[in-house]
Amino acid sequence: MRAIEIAGFGGPEVLRETQRPVPDPGPGELLIAVQASGVNRPDVLQRKGLYPMPPGVSDLPGLEVAGTVAAGSAEDLAAAGLALGDAVCALVAGGGYAEYCVAPAGQCLPVPQGLTMLQAASLPETVFTVWQNVFHIAGLKAGETLLVQGGSSGIGVTAIQLAKAAGCSVIVTAGSDEKCAACVALGADHAINYRSQDFVAETLRLTGGKGANVVLDMVGGDYIGRELKCLADDGRLALIAVQGGVKSEIDAGILLRKRLAIVGSTLRPRSIAYKTLLAQALRRTVWPWLEAGRVKPVIHQVFPAAQAADAHALMESSTHVGKIVLNWAA
Repeated sequence: MRAIEIAGFGGPEVLRETQRPVPDPGPGELLIAVQASGVNRPDVLQRKGLYPMPPGVSDLPGLEVAGTVAAGSAEDLAAAGLALGDAVCALVAGGGYAEYCVAPAGQCLPVPQGLTMLQAASLPETVFTVWQNVFHIAGLKAGETLLVQGGSSGIGVTAIQLAKAAGCSVIVTAGSDEKCAACVALGADHAINYRSQDFVAETLRLTGGKGANVVLDMVGGDYIGRELKCLADDGRLALIAVQGGVKSEIDAGILLRKRLAIVGSTLRPRSIAYKTLLAQALRRTVWPWLEAGRVKPVIHQVFPAAQAADAHALMESSTHVGKIVLNWAA
């Protein structure tokens, strides 16, 4: 099969097309004939040598795929409610940049009715991540306000739509007026240009001084201390990445006075059983939103799989709004 491998840690140019054996699905796994693969920020970190794959995982990058079920035991197919040939998308721990990929059966979901394979490939990593952190861990509820740092990212556009579908208000930050406008067009109630505005002051102003109930943060660093200032009483800060650095100085008194919670998580090393529970929750709640058009995939650009290096260069430019996808049929 064709695959995209990391020839050596470095820039986008280290990604190269190669030939690999088609993997065999093990117990509890299905083999997917991949038609499209999503591109995500962790892929870039892995390419740079900053995000090692868990033990036993393929060295090929790629955390989400869409395609058709090509093989799997009758028991595993039945457990997943799937059949050979079914159109699925899946969250994987690695190996997604290839024409075939194995995925835990519990992490395979049917392609939502009305969506293309390219659209479906853009879903798993972001919907699993947002659902886990914003709803499952931080407990965002209808009527509350969510602040999303980086609203135009793949995670950001997903968080905007899921929170709005759940009956919440959404404030986002983005790095340009154009990106702010794109976020509002996707449903955000307010967008703050963090290059020209203070997101702390603006969040407090927009909430009448109350603050946001939940913050979804991909920045870390000195953002954490500032985010505590714009959280409401009993607010929750969900940290999912540290693009701005791993160290932060905080005022512990704010934590006490406001009864705040700071939670952090990474999804990739979590157990298959845990991710299966998330998949089941997504199928019950988010999949109906997708099929009803209340939540829509946002794809910035599709590249032929052989141009994965160009896709990574675009990801690192941070000029995109939404997801970047590789097409194996192109």
